[in-house]
Amino acid sequence: MSARSIMVVAGTRPEAIKLAPVFWWLEKLGVDYVFVWSGQHYDYEMSRVFFEQLKLPEPAVDLDVRSGTHAEQTAKIMTGLEEAIDKYKPTVVVAQGDTNTVVAAALTAAKKLVPFAHVEAGLRSWDRTMPEEINRIVADAVAHLCFAPTALAAVNLMHEGVPTSRIHITGNTIVDVVHSYRDIASEEGEKMLKELGLQPHSYVLVTIHRQENTDNPERLQSLVKALAKTSRRVPVVFPAHPRTVNRLRGLDLLESLKDVRMLKPLGYFQFLGLLRYAAIVLTDSGGVQEEACLLKIPTLTLRYNTERPETVMAGINRLVGTDEEKIVTASFDVLERREEIIKHAKNCEEFLGHGDAGQKIAKILADVNVEVPTADTRADPYITYAILDAPLPNCGNCETVAMYDETGLAVEDATKAKIYLVRGPLTELLKWLR
Repeated sequence: MSARSIMVVAGTRPEAIKLAPVFWWLEKLGVDYVFVWSGQHYDYEMSRVFFEQLKLPEPAVDLDVRSGTHAEQTAKIMTGLEEAIDKYKPTVVVAQGDTNTVVAAALTAAKKLVPFAHVEAGLRSWDRTMPEEINRIVADAVAHLCFAPTALAAVNLMHEGVPTSRIHITGNTIVDVVHSYRDIASEEGEKMLKELGLQPHSYVLVTIHRQENTDNPERLQSLVKALAKTSRRVPVVFPAHPRTVNRLRGLDLLESLKDVRMLKPLGYFQFLGLLRYAAIVLTDSGGVQEEACLLKIPTLTLRYNTERPETVMAGINRLVGTDEEKIVTASFDVLERREEIIKHAKNCEEFLGHGDAGQKIAKILADVNVEVPTADTRADPYITYAILDAPLPNCGNCETVAMYDETGLAVEDATKAKIYLVRGPLTELLKWLR
């Protein structure tokens, strides 16, 4: 590989989808890279068509990790990535999202002293019972480049001590993907509707896969009852993840869903097409919240928190939890007011970006010269924080870690900042405080 080379790591379909625009632009810019596929969820051979549809490169390395406990998956990926890093000697390791593949890539890069870049950095649900939340926090903590998809994500990073110099607000790459494949998805959606005998905007689309829902019998039973009740009044289409089906079968709940149109997992374009023509969507997926927001499909999120609050701020998404009656009541309410909700919803691109995230990320990766920093604090080992009313012009060991407007509200834009939280040696900071 060349002197400036990038290792891109992915292992699940959502990661591949969101990294696709980064790959497109790395190719356009002629940037040297190597693609490592962990195989956390899917065997590469089974996913070949999916890779071809999204114009993804063939992986140079397939770790073929597959299923296992969190510890088993993470350990296998770290072991394989360590060998890949030794072989290819990348100058930067890149991963996207919040899976075990991401945290393994982050930790391995950090231990090998290779700068780590995190795409979709700064998302927070504030729920540490979620394994994804732990993965996000760890990945961001060791990242040297944090590609924040939104302003709020950037603010989250600043308040975890990430210096502003490491944060780049890029927009969300899912906007690039939806823009690129909206027409193809519409065609696939029309085919699916014909096969299912459905009319556009006449059905409820459902996805359920998160551990906190599928592994909790009470929650899963409540969700099933809600879907069964809803299906008596409106068609319900449920492309079910194999893991979810296994949980349903284990609890003898499949019979309760006899009126729900259960489908096998769909290709990405097929699913996006079904989403495009749904009346509403019920989901516990973070990615579906974003896609539905971009397509202006009213959404009920089957969770008690979300790392995508921008979709709620846009007025198209509502958190309903997993209570049976609340889901049913909210579903019929949203179906009744669907047109009104869509009419008053904000444009999600104001929050998620305008379809150039892949380009921004690839350009930064192509141009940036980042190294894992060392620290020489012999002159003053007392590193602390100070609040200042102006940025520090010359303080080599000082870093701005957060900014606020004149009211004290956190901001990500330096042009709006009036107050600065700075980290650095005590002796240096005292010069500016006096």
